[in-house]
Amino acid sequence: MSAYLSKRLLYMVIILFAASLLIFCLYASTPGDFITGNIKLTAERKAELREIYGLNKPMLERYGIWMKNALHGDFGYSLAQQKPVLQLFNDYIWNSFLLAAVSTFLTWMIAVIIGVISAYKQYSWFDTLVMIAIFAAMSLPSFFIGLFLIKILAVDLKWLPPGGIITTGSNATGLAYFKEIVTHMTLPVVVMTLLGLGSLTRYFRSNMIDVLKQDYIRTARAKGLKERKVLFTHALRNALLPAITLVGFELPALFGGSLIIEKIFNWPGIGQLYMQSFGLRDYPLLMGFTMFIAILTVIGTLLSDVLYRIADPRVRL
Repeated sequence: MSAYLSKRLLYMVIILFAASLLIFCLYASTPGDFITGNIKLTAERKAELREIYGLNKPMLERYGIWMKNALHGDFGYSLAQQKPVLQLFNDYIWNSFLLAAVSTFLTWMIAVIIGVISAYKQYSWFDTLVMIAIFAAMSLPSFFIGLFLIKILAVDLKWLPPGGIITTGSNATGLAYFKEIVTHMTLPVVVMTLLGLGSLTRYFRSNMIDVLKQDYIRTARAKGLKERKVLFTHALRNALLPAITLVGFELPALFGGSLIIEKIFNWPGIGQLYMQSFGLRDYPLLMGFTMFIAILTVIGTLLSDVLYRIADPRVRL
């Protein structure tokens, strides 16, 4: 295992170096930036700011400076927000993490339960309804579901707030503050759960159907084991093994934010900040965030491989 980890860590360093070079060159080669696009600045002031921030230097020299600072934990300075990039991450990313963590937990829990039951009762009326709901959830766009729920639950019935993280002007603290956040995050969490539920339920259903056809399942039933034990002890455990590879890919999703959902519900997360930075051409923030997601993706891939080797002895052999 130690040799395997050492080799994978070396690959991670090489991949991240190549990714950092590609990310920097793509953003640096894009015409214009926040300074040149600001019509309020004079030509002399623009030239002065480009000199201060080093934007008039050759691309490779700028990459060397950026990479050196990134290795020391400094991903640059946001020109539009006038704050360090890492400080902005800390201000916004935990709001996105809150939404993603709750919705991911609900999605996996519901998908496993429905997928197992649907596979066990294959071709029944329950399985048919599940498949119809799955394809409906996969075909409807996120903005349509979000706006529809806002119209019904927030505007017409007034059960839930339409957006934001707390009520405007609220001074709630303690338990009241917690209730406000839970109330405001209910709609976006519901939408994110519905969007992820379709494909994941179909994935678990397919895996469970394949496992239930295996010889060891027939052997367990022939030994007189209860159906519940066969289903949840023998079948489910093996059906979940391929899903371990998906766990690592959830890591960048937890911190990456949902661009569309956060925009629809005016949720102050990193996804909405990322969208705003595109319009303002705030490249230091865009480069820092993209590099951060690349790091999480590589770490998540390594985590998936390690967990799979631990869970399945056949891979170790």
